This record gives sequence, C-alpha cells and structure tokens, in this order.
Amino acid sequence: MRFSINIPNFGDFADPRNVATVAAAAEQAGWDGLFVWDHVLHRQHQGRPFGDPWMLLTAAALATSRIRLGTLLTPVPRYRPQQLARQVATLDHLSGGRVTFAAGLGGPIDDEYRSFGDTAEPRLLAERLDEGLELLRRFWSGEPVNHHGRHYEVRDVTLLPATVQRPGPPMWIGGFWPRRLPMRRAARWDGAVPLFETARHGHVPDVAEVRALIGYVRKHRTTEAERPFELVLGGATPPDAAKAKDVIGPLYDAGATWWDERQVQTGPALDLLPPVLRRIEAGPPVV
Repeated sequence: MRFSINIPNFGDFADPRNVATVAAAAEQAGWDGLFVWDHVLHRQHQGRPFGDPWMLLTAAALATSRIRLGTLLTPVPRYRPQQLARQVATLDHLSGGRVTFAAGLGGPIDDEYRSFGDTAEPRLLAERLDEGLELLRRFWSGEPVNHHGRHYEVRDVTLLPATVQRPGPPMWIGGFWPRRLPMRRAARWDGAVPLFETARHGHVPDVAEVRALIGYVRKHRTTEAERPFELVLGGATPPDAAKAKDVIGPLYDAGATWWDERQVQTGPALDLLPPVLRRIEAGPPVV
C-alpha cells in the first residue's frame, strides 16, 4: 500500500510556497504522494483565497524528486480538453513523469458550473467527462488527433511534447458509492477514488462497502490493463501507528492500494498549514 497527503487548494494552501513546503515535508517523511483539490468556487469555503491547482503542483514538483503529484480530483467538464492536456503534460515533464490524473464531475455542481453560466445537468456533464477523458489520452500521445464528437471537435491537431509517461499519466476516476455509473467508468481506466454516501471526506469508509465496490469494479473491468488498477481510499487516521493500522489494515486486506490522508472536511484544520505539517511529520501509517 502507498500513502498520500491530501490538501485543499484554498486557505493556507492557496499559496504555492506553502504547498512546496508540504510537498518537501511529505517526501522527507516517507509519504508517496501529494494530491490537491481542484476548485474554482466552493461556496461552503467562500471568503478564503483559492489557488490554481496546476500552479500549486508546479511548486510541489520543483520542491520534490520522488513523490507522485496530482489533483483529487479535476472536474474535466469544466475545462477545455486541449488546455487541460497542455497543463498536465507540462507538469509531467517538469516532475519527470510523476503525475497522476484523477478526474470526475467535481462539485458542488451549482458552484463550479451554474455560477459561471454553464450547464449543471449531470447527464450532459458526464458525457463531456467521458469524451474529454478519451481526448486527453489521445492528446498526450503526441500523435495527430481528429475528433468529431457531441461536445468537442478537433481538426488535425498534434500537441507536443507527449507526456513522459506512456500512454499517459495514470487516470483515476472519482465518484460517490453506491452510485454505479462513476465506478463503471473507473473500471475502464487505471483506478477508482471513491467517496461514500456514508463516509464523506475525511471519514473512514465501511469495509463491507469497500468490498462491494471492489466486486462491482472487478465485474466491469473486462479488459486487461497495461497497468495495475488502483483503489484509493482516504480519511483521517491517528498518528499513533498501531491505531492507524487498526483503521487501515482491514481496508488493505479488502483490496485498497492507496491510503489518502485527509482532514475532516468540516474540521477547523482543513486549510491550515501547521496541523497538516504535524500530521505529515508523524509519518505515513504502516500496514
């Protein structure tokens, strides 16, 4: 199992220098990854400064040499695929091939889409997500792309350079379980990053629900992938190693491959640097 730190892109972490500090501390303490949120607007946290996640990850890449870097997660329908492909490819080169790309619809949907005059219809956003994911993988190949879809059109475009990782960075898909469609989408790619209706951000999921989710994904993963399939779970664990093992051990036994350490979303320390640094310096859990 591998272990990552998860931070929002607002509050103290809107400052790229603070994110660089977190990234360097995580690498030194033995963590395997750093993932940041990708929000333009989240009214629950309004009044706080927000930072662009790709600029924040650039600072993290320059401060590290080993850990994986990415967003958890990027709302692909909010972007133009060609713009997003450029940003991710540039970060992949800067980091020496350490980007993991996590995608979904994002949310809150009204905040992130309707506030800017975009549709908030989940079905249409899901169509844009699926079409956008396919385009991203094609853009990252460095080969010519022609595409005429329902939402995007591309006419003889080659985006260079291709990503360092081939055929592209690992693509993880997020969504709420027990909603089936997001996890069916995840089965087509490289990993699943589920949240749970019964265990929101920062709360540890129930082992029985995790087993049900894994069974569903395996059922729909019909093709042999070039890379292993990752199941990324997260929550807040105590710094005491034995207690943390009691929390994560059963999830590892059920099939989780990553543990993403998260602050409880409603907690006062969510976007403050000092408590996050203290948790990082205590080191990742041992399973």
